[in-house]
Amino acid sequence: MDFDRTITLAMTGASGAQYGLRLLQSLLAAECRVYLLLSGAAEVVIRTETNLELPDTLEEQQLMLSQTFSAEDDQLQIFGREDWFSPVASGSSSPHSMVICPASGGTLSSIAHGASNNLIERAADVALKERRQLILVPRETPYSEIHLENMLKLTRMGALILPASPGFYMQPDRVEQLVDFVVARVLDQLGIEQDLMPRWGED
Repeated sequence: MDFDRTITLAMTGASGAQYGLRLLQSLLAAECRVYLLLSGAAEVVIRTETNLELPDTLEEQQLMLSQTFSAEDDQLQIFGREDWFSPVASGSSSPHSMVICPASGGTLSSIAHGASNNLIERAADVALKERRQLILVPRETPYSEIHLENMLKLTRMGALILPASPGFYMQPDRVEQLVDFVVARVLDQLGIEQDLMPRWGED
């Protein structure tokens, strides 16, 4: 199967695993190939906030998530935190879009200062240096001066800061609708058609 686009999706240790997993599901449903990067803290948050019990190995995680979200063969690929030979580690083969959802304050700091200590940070560094789309979905509250300075720095570098702050004008009555609001905004920024949430002024 030929996939429409390839997106790098990273999940880090901030609360809000539901946002990242729903985005993963939506990207796969939109026939995108997804390169998935999970921090160690993200795995802990997923186990804490959801009913998913991630296996220990990357191969088992990839199989489980592919089955859970009905991915096609080779549509979902998970790379380890120090897999420097993965496509996302080099500007010559990395995708044109990367989303970190949720993005922890520590991740924002590391990217803003070019740390590149793991594959998530390196992939984001590649996106910035290659002037490719980088969307960061922070879910911290309240923001400290450090968080705000890092977000401003990243914005000036070309990243897009899209906080996990759902709107309420659609009068939600389920938590899932609040999650879909944020995921829909991410998909809009990626230019991927979505029917999770109507845009303002639409029926």
